[in-house]
Amino acid sequence: MASSSPTQNFVADTWVKATWEEFMAIADNPEYEKANFYYDRGYMRIEIPPIGSSHSQDNSIAHNVVSLYATVKNSRIKSLINCSFWRAGIREFQPDLAFYIGAEFRFPPRSNSPINLDEFPPPTLVIELGATSFNDDIGRKRLIYKPAGVREYWVVDVNAGDIIAFRIFQGSSGEIQESRILPGLEIALVKEALQRSLTQDDGEINRWLLQSFSQG
Repeated sequence: MASSSPTQNFVADTWVKATWEEFMAIADNPEYEKANFYYDRGYMRIEIPPIGSSHSQDNSIAHNVVSLYATVKNSRIKSLINCSFWRAGIREFQPDLAFYIGAEFRFPPRSNSPINLDEFPPPTLVIELGATSFNDDIGRKRLIYKPAGVREYWVVDVNAGDIIAFRIFQGSSGEIQESRILPGLEIALVKEALQRSLTQDDGEINRWLLQSFSQG
């Protein structure tokens, strides 16, 4: 009896053993057009994004914090939402948010294909927002971003309104309380912005952020 392949017996939101070819077959399936895709050395994970407002609201807040801070501090920045990055045959990741930050980055041209990490640098900062995926975000996914060359990784706990930030350096990662790539930006302030979003609209939060950043 022939054994079933991941494409035949696929389960979303968990890591499944698969070849790169099997992973690509599912990635090309129109049924999973809105899914997020991860592959790491023989294992794949296909996530079905939450459809509720919590995830999308926190995504917006996290994006605004980074973008506004870089703007106020005159840092060069380019943001990407749900963009895929890959090193063919080895790994692929599609984070909720990714940023190129700093004076020297070379930004890939516009394309409908994943960014090839053999041709272009990885994003400087990656942010994942986890509701059901939080444990995986701080665990297995961190092992993807370390060898990929990402320098900083934040994970937002959507259910708790909290955030954990990691610096990635020389193949290891450690929790930080202040961003290294956006010097002066305290992670506690990002957490406060997330918590303010429970009762305040985006305009009110953005004005508070701009005032806080200008005083820093």
